[in-house]
Amino acid sequence: MQVCLASTSPARLMLMRQAGIEPRLEAPGVDEEAEIAAVEAAESRTLPPGEHVLVLARLKARDVASRLATEDFDGIVIGGDSMFELDGVVYGKPHTSERATARWHEMRGRTGVLHSGHSVIRVSPGAEPREVHAVAEAAVSFAADVDDAEIAAYVATGEPLQVAGAFTVDSLGGAFIERVEGDPSTVVGMSLSTVRRLVRDLGITWTDLWNRA
Repeated sequence: MQVCLASTSPARLMLMRQAGIEPRLEAPGVDEEAEIAAVEAAESRTLPPGEHVLVLARLKARDVASRLATEDFDGIVIGGDSMFELDGVVYGKPHTSERATARWHEMRGRTGVLHSGHSVIRVSPGAEPREVHAVAEAAVSFAADVDDAEIAAYVATGEPLQVAGAFTVDSLGGAFIERVEGDPSTVVGMSLSTVRRLVRDLGITWTDLWNRA
């Protein structure tokens, strides 16, 4: 059984490897901002975080699955997307040091929610693709005593610039997080327990995907 990760995220790849799976990697060709704008315009509303990440996870998985369907691919495609919510405000990747710094000043001593969308598509030659999907959430509580110097030093590493919410739990940012409620891997970028359940819904045994020594 082949596994394709429809993502370029190093964190999601690391999770897959730690779970015993060496996936094929394919970058999805999805214009995220344009796609969300189109959905919101069509429905005349702003998508809540859970719907937002699920729409993007499904689009990413479908884009890659459609390409693999033209090959002799027999397996699953996994797509994901994440966003961090604090007091009703949704944060994606900050991209700049100024934004990352401002977010950490807002987050310290508080609790937010990481929303992670998942889509798993079964692709096999001569058969119609089958998709299952779900959203996982985890609450993240940040230490109140993180001072300005620590924030500046952390932002200077560049780590928080390209991750949802401007933090990691499995690397340098982990020391500033006091508690995670929910599947910890959700905060890394993908809920492994959720993906396992989705894979099972497609009739596939999770342990059959193990392909790493």
